[in-house]
Amino acid sequence: MNDNNPKIKISKKLDPDTIRRILIRSTNWVGDAILTTPAIRAIRGNFPHSEITILAKPWVVPVFEENPHVDRIMIYDANNRHKGWRGKIRLIKDIKKREFDVAILFQNAIEAAIVAFFSRIPIRIGYDTDRRGLFLTHSVSVTRNAKFKDIHETDYYLGILTPFGLTHDGTGLTLKISESNHRSADKLLTGYGIGESDQIVGINPGATYGSAKRWFPERYAALADKIQERYGAHILIFGAPGEKEIGQKVTQLIKKSAINLCGRTTLGEAIALISRCNLFITNDSGLMHVAAALDTPLVAIFGPTNPKTTGPIGTKSKIVRIHVPCSPCLQPECPKDHGCMKEISVDMVFDIVRTLV
Repeated sequence: MNDNNPKIKISKKLDPDTIRRILIRSTNWVGDAILTTPAIRAIRGNFPHSEITILAKPWVVPVFEENPHVDRIMIYDANNRHKGWRGKIRLIKDIKKREFDVAILFQNAIEAAIVAFFSRIPIRIGYDTDRRGLFLTHSVSVTRNAKFKDIHETDYYLGILTPFGLTHDGTGLTLKISESNHRSADKLLTGYGIGESDQIVGINPGATYGSAKRWFPERYAALADKIQERYGAHILIFGAPGEKEIGQKVTQLIKKSAINLCGRTTLGEAIALISRCNLFITNDSGLMHVAAALDTPLVAIFGPTNPKTTGPIGTKSKIVRIHVPCSPCLQPECPKDHGCMKEISVDMVFDIVRTLV
């Protein structure tokens, strides 16, 4: 077990003086990854002299590229180098070479714990989700209710650290933008004739996980019409490659003009563009957390999910939600009449917009 660092001892309290290298296993969703940044900052605060490496899937890497609390990023390429069981063996070998002293697992699946175990990392910290306690040296008990109903996800990730005497400085999010992504965003906006002093409103009509989280395209379009009529703002439609169709539908329904960026930017470029927005309107999604982390004025539309656990953390964030008996149901597809979204009118959202613009 890490013979190169004989000072490591397995005890409940972690000694910063003996821990040289820390591996953090990231979550696999953009929004969740952003919500781990307070815990990452706390790890840096508790281990100021340790080298901190993030192990992350490629699509969440932009969240951490400019994070000042991260020293290295290790890509978990499950579609190529680390694909299949041979790829997992290769991943374990890749991790072993780094001789980590500690693994902190924000990713909840048993696979994360198994990889850390067979990588012979002496100290392995995480929740005992997915029956993986056997593979952890520092296991934190958690129930499904605690994760999804009782606490915000930022506190959930911080909760991995506190049982072992590690402190933190709160739930503020960290998201930095590279100069190259700033330049790409500026170039794109200039190409559409959008100047630095022009007002920009971003709209994110999609959401991963299922259609239940999505407010309706025709209502987003009607809202955009009101915003353009009142403020003359440029409208940017955001979304992933799989959301091109919904982005196109909203764009076509808008009476004036809008720029459909769905699938046309990298995540890093989208983050930079959101930083340029005067307002961002979105469903509960990863880009919602991007806007909150950047403190971009934000209107978040919630239906089947719970803002208490996944709501945006930002001083300029507003939530629009109608209470219906079946919400939050956390279902990906609505089994009823989608009342939680139908009850949210265009005027209701526009009234919130007017408080932020």
